[in-house]
Amino acid sequence: MSSETGFDGRLEPGSRPALLVVDLMRAYFDPASPLCLPSKDCLDSAARLLGVAREHGVPIIHTRVAYGPGGVDGGMFVRKVPALTQLFDGGGVMGELMPQVAPAEDELVLVKQYASAFFGTTLASTLHAQGIDTLVIAGVSTSGCIRASAVDAIQYGFVPLVVRDAVGDRGPGPHEANLFDLQAKYAEVITESVALGYLAENR
Repeated sequence: MSSETGFDGRLEPGSRPALLVVDLMRAYFDPASPLCLPSKDCLDSAARLLGVAREHGVPIIHTRVAYGPGGVDGGMFVRKVPALTQLFDGGGVMGELMPQVAPAEDELVLVKQYASAFFGTTLASTLHAQGIDTLVIAGVSTSGCIRASAVDAIQYGFVPLVVRDAVGDRGPGPHEANLFDLQAKYAEVITESVALGYLAENR
């Protein structure tokens, strides 16, 4: 697909990036969870992105999902995805961020209830206040929270860079289909090596 067909134009990364690490919680990597992914590759890739971002002073924002008592703030989403009940009452063990990507003391952790990292959170205003123009996006899942966050990112005026190696899904079908569609309409889908080079640039 090319821009000649009306899709897949080029978004140029800006000079002020932030790294957004979406929902890398135990729920996606523990075999006891119904949300468990078939591979931890995206987790390892995200950890490498975190290391370079920290080394070069790039702002980092983490998200995780947690609900109030009985999922009172989960609305229709928790009815549609019953697996989210394990994140009721504050998230519990399954809501904990994985040790490989545990936030540093000075890194913001946003708690969300829905797919997009922007919906119902302060993310957009936080990024605008810091002059951020580009979001490097890692986390899970490609077809859900990654896609929703990337779509909202472009709608809020940020350049979304979705790192192919650092996002994961429940199977290759939804993963590849959504990366294809994100590249066509909403984001730049880049490799880990390209993302690492961008995060390491002198600014």
